[in-house]
Amino acid sequence: MSGRLSRRSVLLGTGAAALAVGGGGVLGFGFRGTDSTGTLLTSEVPLPEAFRKPLTVPPVLRPTSTTGGTDTYDITQRRSTAEIIDGVRTPIWGYDGILPGPTLVTRRGRRTVVRHRNELPVPTVVHLHGGHNAPRHDGYPTDQILPTSGAHHGPHHGDGDLSRGTRSYTYDTDQRAATLWYHDHRMDFTGPSVWRGLAGLHLITDDEERALPFPDGDRDLPLVIMDRSFDQDGGLRYPSVDADLTATPGVTSPYEAGVLGDVILVNGTAWPYREVDAVRHRLRLLNASNARRYRLRLDPAPDGVDEPLVQVASDGGLLARPLTHPYVDLASAERQEVVVDFSRYRVGQRVRLVNDFGEGPTRQVMEFRIARRAKDESHVPSELSVIEPLDAGRAVRERDMVFRSEAIGDRHGWTINGEPFSVDHIHAAPRLGDTEIWNLYADFHHPIHLHLVHFQVLGRGTKKPGRFDHGWKDTLDLRPTEQARIITRFDGHRGKYVFHCHNLEHEDMMMMGNFEVR
Repeated sequence: MSGRLSRRSVLLGTGAAALAVGGGGVLGFGFRGTDSTGTLLTSEVPLPEAFRKPLTVPPVLRPTSTTGGTDTYDITQRRSTAEIIDGVRTPIWGYDGILPGPTLVTRRGRRTVVRHRNELPVPTVVHLHGGHNAPRHDGYPTDQILPTSGAHHGPHHGDGDLSRGTRSYTYDTDQRAATLWYHDHRMDFTGPSVWRGLAGLHLITDDEERALPFPDGDRDLPLVIMDRSFDQDGGLRYPSVDADLTATPGVTSPYEAGVLGDVILVNGTAWPYREVDAVRHRLRLLNASNARRYRLRLDPAPDGVDEPLVQVASDGGLLARPLTHPYVDLASAERQEVVVDFSRYRVGQRVRLVNDFGEGPTRQVMEFRIARRAKDESHVPSELSVIEPLDAGRAVRERDMVFRSEAIGDRHGWTINGEPFSVDHIHAAPRLGDTEIWNLYADFHHPIHLHLVHFQVLGRGTKKPGRFDHGWKDTLDLRPTEQARIITRFDGHRGKYVFHCHNLEHEDMMMMGNFEVR
């Protein structure tokens, strides 16, 4: 088998203590036990009162033009403000100036062109997370859209595909219906850019999904969950390069482990409420936080129902059959779609979506208010889709990928197989159509994301796949000192793509690698 590392036997033989101590100072990072790897950045203003503002739903973007089989959309990336704290206008960077950005709803088989115009003061990159797209349209970290102004702040790496002012991304949309999302992906600056607001949903539909009797219309709710912190003026607070992320040789900032906010936003509103009919609702859950993990649960659960969350889809779309859960775990960038039957509650009851991985204010997410009885013709069938299981016996090779902290020069960083990210270093070079097994190893929490392809989880350690590992995935919640086996087929496009940790501070601190489909 190619790609074997001698370090694998070391990892298997030494256990958690060696991973922590041998990580070159990982124990100096902020580490929050079983919930998240990161450090809490405390707001400098009084926190907004929970459950006072209604949930808003991001607007669905209409195409600028529809010609033949192609729909064209236009989005402007620009500075704007949002009233997240009462009476305070918080500066944001937004797609079309809103947080989150507008939602795109596209149909499988229709060619989609999205033209982005960059009116921000810095270069940007757009990645459609979960999309199967050609390399030029995938959002490689150095394929920048330069600002329209002609001037910008920050370094340019000089080895990417540059566009001045605008760039068109072409998506063939030849993939299953799924909840995808788009966000900034600029090298070294993904964390601060997404924190400022550069994220939005992109929903793909197809005939198979449309034929299912799921809740729809205003009973199909996208919930973009993100944590943020605020400075004394009500602006979004994030560690600066000059201050919190110190450049002093040998000194490690706790924020390199991940930035955790103390305010939970859902669709851009702090701790909102939603009035709902006492019927089934489809909740499209996206964790758009930089580093925070969530364990989402209904409080209270319906009487006599131990597992009220009916999961129908994951990152890559529909499951083969529904699964019931008492809670749903979401690492950064993961999506889960669940159906909740609110008819099991009484009218007037208030039901909270809580985060069991949170503390204090971050334990609350939002509130549902059961407003009225209503007719409900929806249901969840026992069979949802057909998913082809990839055969491990037909994999042409197996590779090890070790995600851990290492000393990089005179400071610490996050690496893959001991290497910080370089545009020139290729970790894997599968041929088009190859099926491979990747063994993933972690020191702390690392949500691992592969561009271009979706994968299936074969197991975790010596055990079967976890509760939320079913169906097609593009991001895997890898826990501290854990090993997981995934299998994928590299098809669709040739070219160079990245895979990385989706803790955005880890990604910016070089925990990213290349694979090239040949």
